[in-house]
Amino acid sequence: MKILIIEDEPKTGSYLKQGLTEAGFVVDLLRDGLDGMHMALSEPYELVILDVMLPTLDGWRVLQNIRSAGKEMPVLMLTARDGVEDRVKGLELGADDYLIKPFAFAELLARVRTLLRRGGKSKEPEVLFAADLELNLLRRRVSRSGKKIDLTAKEFSLLELLLRRKGEVLPRSLIASQVWDMNFDSDTNVIEVAMRRLRAKVDDDFEPKLIRTVRGMGYVLEVPDQ
Repeated sequence: MKILIIEDEPKTGSYLKQGLTEAGFVVDLLRDGLDGMHMALSEPYELVILDVMLPTLDGWRVLQNIRSAGKEMPVLMLTARDGVEDRVKGLELGADDYLIKPFAFAELLARVRTLLRRGGKSKEPEVLFAADLELNLLRRRVSRSGKKIDLTAKEFSLLELLLRRKGEVLPRSLIASQVWDMNFDSDTNVIEVAMRRLRAKVDDDFEPKLIRTVRGMGYVLEVPDQ
């Protein structure tokens, strides 16, 4: 699942991005209200975490423009101000939840998952499938032929990407940017190592084999003969 954070305070933004990435989400971080609004309107995010006080365009305006454009993804507002009027304003403009700074990351993560459950009922599948492989996005669980498979956060994100783009050959550059949030470096074998470990868990003890390497191009997850 892909989350956009719009937060200009460097420590808070980096803290949130790291925590949510480790929890298995794909996260983009922007520090400017106008840039963040453009990203929210142009990219398919499942959730936006939006600070109120932002340069260029404040969070209220960003939220208002997101809703005016017909975007319905959940928006979680962050603010250091604890006034009731601020919370009411945010909710009236279309915010789905409101969190006062400072906050515990565990609370934010719980709210994120709750909002994703609410917002995903009509348009976001809870479970991704390929043959007998199942990935439950909300429960963060993977199984094949009914057997539970334990994955690390990165392995889960990698498998989620492969399942969402099932049948597509994904280049290493795309995998690097989506799962590791980095530019692809041909001198590193981090993707190959991760893919090898994922295959060992998902494919080695099962048939048919679902993940394969397309030489010189990347990787694909597909069900044979489909």
